[in-house]
Amino acid sequence: MKLTGTPFFLLSIILVPLSIALLMYFWNRVSGPQPLRFGSRLLMVLFAQVTAVTLVFVVVNNDNQLYGSWDDLLGTGSHVRAVPVPPAEGDGPAGGGPEQPKVIQQFGPVDDKAVPKDVRTTDLKGQVSGVDGEVLVWTPPQYDDPAYKDKRFPVVELLAGFPGSSSAWFGSMNVSKQLAPLMKSGQIAPFILVSPRVVLLEGHTDTGCADVAGKVNAESWLARDVPRMVLDNFRAEPGPERWAVAGYSAGAHCAARLAIGHPNRFHAAVSMSGYNDPIGESDSLTARDAHLRDVSNPLYMLAHAQTPPNVSLYVTGKKGDGFEDALALQKAAKAPTSVTPVEVNGPHLTSTWEPMVPSVFTWLTQAVGGKTG
Repeated sequence: MKLTGTPFFLLSIILVPLSIALLMYFWNRVSGPQPLRFGSRLLMVLFAQVTAVTLVFVVVNNDNQLYGSWDDLLGTGSHVRAVPVPPAEGDGPAGGGPEQPKVIQQFGPVDDKAVPKDVRTTDLKGQVSGVDGEVLVWTPPQYDDPAYKDKRFPVVELLAGFPGSSSAWFGSMNVSKQLAPLMKSGQIAPFILVSPRVVLLEGHTDTGCADVAGKVNAESWLARDVPRMVLDNFRAEPGPERWAVAGYSAGAHCAARLAIGHPNRFHAAVSMSGYNDPIGESDSLTARDAHLRDVSNPLYMLAHAQTPPNVSLYVTGKKGDGFEDALALQKAAKAPTSVTPVEVNGPHLTSTWEPMVPSVFTWLTQAVGGKTG
């Protein structure tokens, strides 16, 4: 039974009143010695509590799409097939490097009732990273319009937090539902939206979106394999000036460091309630090693860049939850790097970030939207 499916949700609802009814019915009907009666009643109370807690968890998980599968919830799923040494990165599309055969994929519907039916998914085997995972893609209203049949479109790669499902941006964040009418009216550029899997390791470990020798090539997955697949299957603009990456929470940290580290792939990044120091996510793999913790910090990356990257960052947060990090990035930035800090209020939840989608994509339209070519 699927974790986020309707059957499990309905079962969770049914079990709550059923457990209470059983408790009330059997409370005075339990027979036997006093210790047995006490133990039986305790088990009935615990069962009622477990069903109530389960229902709350299911509702919260479905609303925020923290876990997309039982493997993600239990920490038993690994999406790392191999950990090869990635080839040197060049300046071409998706990081260049040795010429790879085209990655032609088949796409189908997303098995998640919270995701709109016009979002498609594919299972991608990363050639550079050795990562296998799903990638969700949504094309703008203009994509299938005959008037745009020869046009290429800008791309935004969307990263969930940790834990987080690849469906979250299209479900909890309602990104395509919010943007479709704004794209039709011309208020926002017609972006192709791409949401790859970010939970790759078992044991409830966040990759920090990094390449860690012998562990995972998460950075190569997000900055090379996923863009290569998009370029091979969709009419996407190939140059970095039309590519951006956006994320919230742990995904915000990743968005900033991917753009700073890969200006040949991304020209802009949106970081919502993120952090610079990887220790901001206690389960981060990069926070466990002093060197990785330094070199994975966007602030450190800006300060130690041989040449300031030609990227624009839109960094939001409230005081105590990302805003100070945004100001630190702005202070460290040197032209042509630009940082726009934005102070916001609200809890560290998708309910805070979801209303920000229109303003975020208005900024992205100016930063990388350009004219669809």
